[in-house]
Amino acid sequence: MVNVGEASSIVFKHLCVPAIETVSFDLAINKVLAETVVADRDLPPCDRVTMDGIAVQFSSWEQGRREFAVEGVQAAGAVRNGLKSSDNCLEVMTGAIMPDGTDAVVPYEHLEISNGTARIKEKVLKGQNIHTQGQDAKKGSSLLGAGMLLGAAEIAVLAAVGKRNVNVFAFPTTAVISSGDELVEIDAQPGMQQVRRSNSYAIEAAMKTLGWNATLHHLPDDKDKMVTAMKKIAETSKVIILSGGVSKGKFDYVPAVLEEIGVRKLFHRVNQRPGKPFWFGASDKGVTVFALPGNPVSTYMCFYRYIRPWILKSMKVDVALCSAVLAKDFKGPQGLTYFLQVNVKVENGKLMAYPDPGGGSGDFANLKNVTGFLELPEGRSSFESGEVFVYIPFRN
Repeated sequence: MVNVGEASSIVFKHLCVPAIETVSFDLAINKVLAETVVADRDLPPCDRVTMDGIAVQFSSWEQGRREFAVEGVQAAGAVRNGLKSSDNCLEVMTGAIMPDGTDAVVPYEHLEISNGTARIKEKVLKGQNIHTQGQDAKKGSSLLGAGMLLGAAEIAVLAAVGKRNVNVFAFPTTAVISSGDELVEIDAQPGMQQVRRSNSYAIEAAMKTLGWNATLHHLPDDKDKMVTAMKKIAETSKVIILSGGVSKGKFDYVPAVLEEIGVRKLFHRVNQRPGKPFWFGASDKGVTVFALPGNPVSTYMCFYRYIRPWILKSMKVDVALCSAVLAKDFKGPQGLTYFLQVNVKVENGKLMAYPDPGGGSGDFANLKNVTGFLELPEGRSSFESGEVFVYIPFRN
């Protein structure tokens, strides 16, 4: 058995190598960038007006001139105009190129305009209200890099530099497998000895929040049938996530089945609660397997603690640890890492974690009441209000 730190280290030493695909920029939202995107020209490409008003030559105002005859208008998108006289001005619109011979923009609210003359009522500074050429980025400079999760702001950058098609990391082909004769489909009427399948759907839903899709499978408690099915699944999937069948029960065949189809065990059992029976391995053919305990809270926690950061790290995403303050004293089991279900609230600028442990690793209904898990370290059983611990969120 390994501890949580050792398990994490082993998992992260076996990252997958995702393929790269090219998609249209408008379909790249929530995908991970797999290339460097550079500015194709200075941003902005010229000195630009940032407020509606007039453009003047600062030296004229500095020498005492307060009234300027309006020569014309510089509209956004129009070719550059220019002052004929430094004693005059041009009306300018936000986003317009700065006219030749001008170096300050006075907004309309600082003006009185009457009979074609603009009178300035406020102090003027040289260069005011001008977005200067290259201020945001110089031509050829890096704007976005591999490993960036593409959101709305990044899509805007891609559009601004003319990047219609972009290289992103593709999620590996993935199979999510449930096992157990006690499990029936969700539209079935279960007997007293049965329950409806939910773990595989929870994993699939969590994956979809990343844009990661999977095929779903269910295997019976029959070793030979499991071997046959797992061989076929391993031929078409780079990642396999199993739920159930990894403990020490008479029908927990998963570890033996995985060994038989050529998946090498890297660890089995982690000194944690929930999720102690967690199994992790890989094959020489590049298949990575996460075999999770069947109890729903165990499955859920292991996905967010290990699998989600594993796939993000594989795609070069910088996965930052989050922390929260324990809001109330808590006593837990001793001798192992305990993942405490908590409801986190922002109070006085701090994330405060309120314990709500529920009824154990089978109480999946309690997950609806909480926002994540607080990782309480092994070696202790008492934790005091005000202590800070790693927080693993599964809700925004």
